[in-house]
Amino acid sequence: MKVAEHIAYLARLHGFSKADATAKATVLLQRLGLGERLDDRVETLSLGNQQRAQIAAALVHEPEVLILDEPFSGLDPLAVDVVAGVLQERAEQGVAVLFSSHQLDVVERLCDDLVIIAAGTIRAAGSTDALRAAHAGRRYELRTAGDLGWLRDEPDVAVAAIGDGVASFDTDPPAAQRVLQRAVAQGEVTSFAPRHTSLAEIFKEVIQ
Repeated sequence: MKVAEHIAYLARLHGFSKADATAKATVLLQRLGLGERLDDRVETLSLGNQQRAQIAAALVHEPEVLILDEPFSGLDPLAVDVVAGVLQERAEQGVAVLFSSHQLDVVERLCDDLVIIAAGTIRAAGSTDALRAAHAGRRYELRTAGDLGWLRDEPDVAVAAIGDGVASFDTDPPAAQRVLQRAVAQGEVTSFAPRHTSLAEIFKEVIQ
């Protein structure tokens, strides 16, 4: 079947008239970047465009709950942004969106609540901020014009990475201030700030 016909057919199965189904399919496919592929046969689409068509198939009948398995698989970065935008629009309209994905940067950007599963068990659950607070240490990044080798000998400081005037380390706020004061005393400090802990880092921590 042609792409537009296929999506419209799925809408008709859910009770939409032929005219409404065709209109909804056309608008949705255009929103997903398939406006120039409406008359192409589904099997001739690239993997990424087939994925977009599958998203359209899931959305065209306007479900109240949307469950997706790896919806961003096979998509290039531009297509990821398009599909993510469509899902965000549906969520803002009140649709509950549940999806699984290994693309943790996208998960972190889109999701209100997260569940990390490994070996069939839930290892962590909650909002991104809650997971970061519960499973990530207090990490800071320090950039200076001088050598930072002395940081390894600082009490209550666990160095994660160091080199070329840049260091990241885990510690509590009082010790972080002590490190900053020593760095300022020894030379120019170009930047010092808490480091954002990524969801990928949290994932690695909780599945070990």
